[in-house]
Amino acid sequence: MASTDLASPTGAPPGHATGEIVFRFACAAAATFLLAALAGVVVSLFIGGLPAFRAFGFGFLTSTTWNPVTEVYGAAGPIAGTLITSFLSLLVALPLALGVSVFLVEFCPPKLSRPIAIAVELLAGIPSIVYGMWGLFVLAPWFAKHVQLPIALDFAPDSFIGKIFAGTPNGANIFTASLILAIMILPYMAAVFRELFLTVPPQVREAAYGLGCTPFEVIKAVVIPYVRKGMIGVVMLGLGRALGETMAVTFIIGNSHSFPHSLFDSGSTIASTVANEFAEATSDLHTSALIALGFLLFVITFIVLAVARLLLREAKI
Repeated sequence: MASTDLASPTGAPPGHATGEIVFRFACAAAATFLLAALAGVVVSLFIGGLPAFRAFGFGFLTSTTWNPVTEVYGAAGPIAGTLITSFLSLLVALPLALGVSVFLVEFCPPKLSRPIAIAVELLAGIPSIVYGMWGLFVLAPWFAKHVQLPIALDFAPDSFIGKIFAGTPNGANIFTASLILAIMILPYMAAVFRELFLTVPPQVREAAYGLGCTPFEVIKAVVIPYVRKGMIGVVMLGLGRALGETMAVTFIIGNSHSFPHSLFDSGSTIASTVANEFAEATSDLHTSALIALGFLLFVITFIVLAVARLLLREAKI
């Protein structure tokens, strides 16, 4: 009997087609399981938060009242705290991350570049509770003594700066929480920016230098335009990382449910509110309000990450 009689119509061994079918089925099952788990989380959060949405309606999103005693809950304060701290942290971390990545790619000697890059990547793996404890016991007292108190003494309460930085000088406020978040997302963004800049072909840089460009001009006119879409995606991913942070923010934000009126006001985020109160919720409506906050955080984070994926789809990283 000819050997071709034992082969599949495509010429592959007899077990090849079966293995291919099993492999495709396993991959499809994994993808389906992931989507089903994601859908299950969304549905569970929505159903759990439905009593709160029904009880307070659209006012749940706009009210700043959060009172478990009277069973009145509003998410405006935690939502505002989440967005403010996330965007402030991004505003602080972005230029620093760009500076670190540009230094490692363009100026740092090769013998030092790789060890420093590994150290930056390791910083991204430090647990958030470590950052929170450092912020509570080191950053907050220092910040209250050397920043908040001098500003409170030097500027009148009714002045523009006095209003922006008004607040009790205890170090626990929106701004210090944003600094902690910035420190947390900085190594993550710097590491990804570095990998992104390394995708620029060396010939492109060399051509720019050959034309007489300075390093600043090469970065500004060649490197950044080449990876612009990817950079936007990295920024969005960093923002998504900041939106969902829990323990580090809980330690240092002050945990006040009121709407923040200045950068030095105490506040709260969605994640910190859930972490603080979920174990102590005694009523069904209180639990539902916390689950509704979790659903809102999921929606906000999902939108940010979905936009990031759309931007990264065409990026060469």
